[in-house]
Amino acid sequence: MAATGPCFSVAGFCPALVRSCLTPSSSSSGKMKSNPVPNLTRRFAVSTEQVPIKTEATTTSFPDNERLKMERLENETQEKKIPLLWELAEAEKKHRKSMKDYFEESKDLIRSDGGPPRWFSPLECGSRLDKSPLLLYLPGIDGVGLGLIKQHYSLGKIFDIWCLHIPVKDRTSFTELVKLVERTVRSENCRSPNRLTYLVGESLGACLAIAVAARNPDIDLVLILANPGTSFKKSQLEPLMPLLALLPDQLQLGLPHILSLMTGDPLKMMMDNVTKGVPLQLTVEELSQDVAAMSSYLSVMGDILPRETLLWKLHLLKSASAFANSRLHAVKAQTLILSSGKDQLLPSQEEGQRLQHLLPNCENRLFSDCGHFLLLEDEVDLATIIMGTNFYRRGAYHDYVSDYVPPSPYEFKKIYESVRLIRLATSPVMLSTFEDGKIVRGLAGVPSEGPVLYVGYHMLLGFELAPMVSQFFFERNILLRGIAHPSMFRRLKEGRLPPMSQYDIFRIMGAVPVSGTLFYKLLSSKAHVLLYPGGVREACHRKGEAYKLFWPEHSEFVRMAARFGAKIVPFGVVGEDDFFEVFFDYDDQMKVPFLRDYIIDIAKESKSVRTEENGEVGNQDMHLPGVLPKFPGRFYYYFGKPIETQGRKELKDREKAHELYLEVKSEVEKCLSFLKEKRESDPYRYLLSRLSYQAMHGITSEVPTFEL
Repeated sequence: MAATGPCFSVAGFCPALVRSCLTPSSSSSGKMKSNPVPNLTRRFAVSTEQVPIKTEATTTSFPDNERLKMERLENETQEKKIPLLWELAEAEKKHRKSMKDYFEESKDLIRSDGGPPRWFSPLECGSRLDKSPLLLYLPGIDGVGLGLIKQHYSLGKIFDIWCLHIPVKDRTSFTELVKLVERTVRSENCRSPNRLTYLVGESLGACLAIAVAARNPDIDLVLILANPGTSFKKSQLEPLMPLLALLPDQLQLGLPHILSLMTGDPLKMMMDNVTKGVPLQLTVEELSQDVAAMSSYLSVMGDILPRETLLWKLHLLKSASAFANSRLHAVKAQTLILSSGKDQLLPSQEEGQRLQHLLPNCENRLFSDCGHFLLLEDEVDLATIIMGTNFYRRGAYHDYVSDYVPPSPYEFKKIYESVRLIRLATSPVMLSTFEDGKIVRGLAGVPSEGPVLYVGYHMLLGFELAPMVSQFFFERNILLRGIAHPSMFRRLKEGRLPPMSQYDIFRIMGAVPVSGTLFYKLLSSKAHVLLYPGGVREACHRKGEAYKLFWPEHSEFVRMAARFGAKIVPFGVVGEDDFFEVFFDYDDQMKVPFLRDYIIDIAKESKSVRTEENGEVGNQDMHLPGVLPKFPGRFYYYFGKPIETQGRKELKDREKAHELYLEVKSEVEKCLSFLKEKRESDPYRYLLSRLSYQAMHGITSEVPTFEL
């Protein structure tokens, strides 16, 4: 697993950008003229097709705001004893908008609605990275353009966001909508040929994105399609259209159902809060407030989708589906499908699988518990999804170093909580060593400034990664950029290995495929790099091979580390033998014909590593050892004394570099021996004793271990 140097992305206040509203000119030329914004509280800048005009904001610079906020929070958290990272996560959470904001801002947009479809740019999306790609959001059947409202804060940091607004009474045909989006894409591509454009669409908007991509194969586009409307023919919507046409205007039978799909299942949300540990009283209060707000939301839905508009949008979706399906063969763009498992409007799960097989450069991610309005779900963070699938790039190709954006505190907190049960079961003990040789509990001894290279033993199936990487970020704000097997980054044939989505969390935390070029880039960027010389051979070891190193005979990393003056931190981790026992290993599987063929096929399909090595070290075949669970023990990590390479010119010599390589290997073996010996004196080595301790001192209390 992996990470970026000692610094991490800090969530903060986006400086407000004051923009001018653009309205169509009455002249026949169709040019735009700028009118002053009548209401300074408006949250959007609007145009028909051109980029909103911005004026300079007279605010403190973004880095200054971050620095001041960091200092303030550090002082506050010292008194409250709340981790600074969680304070930052809560501060970021407050800036993320809710369903209430969706309906309130929808009222603003449709209050003076009229005119043609047009683009607007949310003001909260004002702080971006250099050379940020353009993101065009194409709405679903609501047409408001606020479907990304819960994503504005996070997406606005890495994209220039424009949202398409289709007025309630607008009756623009689908082909004309395609031409409108196409004109924008082409004009922006002409203005900035090297700037990438993302088309993010849901249902109807996804069909728009497909049509534009099919008509413009020469433009570099990335498509992100949430529950695409290409499955309209297979849905229950088409048979309902004649019935809807016969109903009087007073009977808005479909709106309560659509509203429930947008706001979610109250019982499910309540159970989710209880599972997260939110007090029941607070959960009930929030639920009561949500129910009370439903009546006001329903009236807004009635304004957004009156019967005539709803009927028109369904007809529009029908034609959009037919149009997009007829042009799927022409789509060459990189595509990410986001499918909901509980979409009650469209059969999105099956459609995602169909499109993945039809489109040549396509990934599919399933969200089993989400409904039709996927991007309005609380648990869905589109920026994190894009990072986890390696779909974020600012050039023709994804660069694992320059295009990587670390998770914000809010995003990391969700990741940290997702591995809570693993941490509870393993109760990891982490020891580190200062440069003077002093050993301490915790990670205080690891170097703060990069570049740093962590070299160690790879536990069975890599079970040590989640606790270690998350603790480094939580305790030291250090991201470990892991050098990983290429199979984690290439989709193999269906049924081969776990689905790609299972590796998303590693990519979010900065893992990169094994490559000398990427290793060079990481060290040159002063990153903290995690390297396992034993690779797959160590992580998928045979019976009786626990804690045995399978390193290459010749040095792989010393001279590169010395080139950049990187500190080398040897480390060991033990505990796998207290959790699992291998009973069906590689040798056993190769004796079974169909398993042998399966392993060989995976080896041929995935990119091989260490093909130049002979013997066991060169055997990096991917397979899944059969293991038997044991009564849980504990994980122990020991990070040894950092080895300095800065200024050591003798390491340019291969023999001297090899001597240091052998020294590092010896230090890793000493770390393993130290931990295996010391854990014998740990009174809390096994789960029952730890649970007993936490029952007395609190479930979040740190469980003691052996004396140092």
